[in-house]
Amino acid sequence: MTDTGYTASKGSVFDDLGFAPEHKEKAFLASYIKERMKQLRLNQTKAAKRMGIKQPDLSNILRGHFRGYSIERMTRLLGTLDCDVDIVIRPHGKNEQSHIIHMGPLPA
Repeated sequence: MTDTGYTASKGSVFDDLGFAPEHKEKAFLASYIKERMKQLRLNQTKAAKRMGIKQPDLSNILRGHFRGYSIERMTRLLGTLDCDVDIVIRPHGKNEQSHIIHMGPLPA
């Protein structure tokens, strides 16, 4: 058998590279922040001011350096960009009632 020099993926680059499970969700939230900034026509300086963070911190988030930011905090940042985030909790494979946590913007 010949060694091809590669291994099969686990299905996610985040899993393949050994990132913590929440890293994938944070990457999605960062991507959504960037998309929302485009929709609102906000540059990093204006978006950071609106979010209540420093522009270099926003730049770090958008470049994937968000270890100091929890998923909750990132959802709150989305709230400042006029987004609602809902977390749905339900048992695996069950048709039981779900519980929804609504995460809107922080009060001004």
